[in-house]
Amino acid sequence: MAESENLIPKATLARLPAYLRYLKEEAGKGVAFISSASIAQDMKLSAISVRKDLALVSAPGKPRMGFELDRLIADMERLLGYHRYANAIVVGAGRLGRAILSYGGFENYGIHVVAGFDNSPAQIGAVSGKPIYPLERLKEIVAREAIRKAMITVPKTSAQAACDMLVEAGVRSILNFAPIYLTVPDGVQVKCIDFAAILASLDAPLSK
Repeated sequence: MAESENLIPKATLARLPAYLRYLKEEAGKGVAFISSASIAQDMKLSAISVRKDLALVSAPGKPRMGFELDRLIADMERLLGYHRYANAIVVGAGRLGRAILSYGGFENYGIHVVAGFDNSPAQIGAVSGKPIYPLERLKEIVAREAIRKAMITVPKTSAQAACDMLVEAGVRSILNFAPIYLTVPDGVQVKCIDFAAILASLDAPLSK
């Protein structure tokens, strides 16, 4: 396995969560060994790309048997940092924010979504057992819970202000669902999810 994820190409890193999701599904079926060819066929990926990706992640598979599934999953989780649990929060407790707070899948990837925040008194309370705090308590909770990641689900007119509050509180990894470009200082990672753009891109022709 590579000594540092800095040695792993960005394209490979981007594919690893999808690999991991597929591999865990196979493990749930009782599969013990799996070949790169099977992965490529089931995930509709290039067999060459899958072979190269897995060679960067884990030890070579066994002849005629393939990769030991449990070890491959463990190596992938270690590379992605899923063995180091990170606390995360959601800023914006509207429909999307509440849906995210209720989603249980984050735990599979080493993320505890511990709380939500909103500036509307009507939204304060809890959802799925997770508290929703007033926005003015953001800095306090970020420090108390050692928050490393955050998701922004507020309207675009409020997104930059929410982002600024998160950065000031010390959050350095932000997933933004508001349809707006966010300005952040060096050292802060932001990834934007634009559902409309993603849906539109599905019509693009597939590369060979």
